[in-house]
Amino acid sequence: MKKVLYIHGFASAGSTGSATQMRNHLYPKGVQVLSPDVPVSPAEAIVFLKSLVEREQPDLIVATSMGALYGEQLRGVKRILVNPSFHMARLLTFRGLGKREFRNKRQDGATEFKVDRQMIQEFQQVEKESFKGIDANEKALVWGLFGTQDKLVNCQADFLKNYGKEQMQLFEGEHFLNSEVLSKVVMPLVERSLIEE
Repeated sequence: MKKVLYIHGFASAGSTGSATQMRNHLYPKGVQVLSPDVPVSPAEAIVFLKSLVEREQPDLIVATSMGALYGEQLRGVKRILVNPSFHMARLLTFRGLGKREFRNKRQDGATEFKVDRQMIQEFQQVEKESFKGIDANEKALVWGLFGTQDKLVNCQADFLKNYGKEQMQLFEGEHFLNSEVLSKVVMPLVERSLIEE
């Protein structure tokens, strides 16, 4: 059975509707979708995800927003990065510190978390590892999908510089995925990626 790893965005959880929709669509086609809760600490998150990828050996990673910051660094696997947020430290510095509520239900029952200076410093450390060691083979494994109405994040220039225009696709949509964008834009690319060896 083929496996897709879905990595959710900031203040979200593995229970996000996008992962559920993807699971419902792919499971009848013999594809398992893994969608864990990513640790809130960036330092823990990247270690957790690298270990998960090593253990589960997914055929494809689909990652959104903050998840795509991590997903970009999971070398050697096909990856689809949707509205990647490569500059979380800067974003959170300007958005302000303090308590945040999770938008989706977490496995451990947590309903809120805290954005503090340590989290921002950890994001800075994780971000230093972005775009390292990308060769032609690695470029071919990564696609970037960008919503033309994304008002939260715009990292198109970073993606273009490192992966090139051939690997980039624009779509009519905002930062957060909805079921229409998922079914019309993301899923066709997911299915094509799973077929191509």
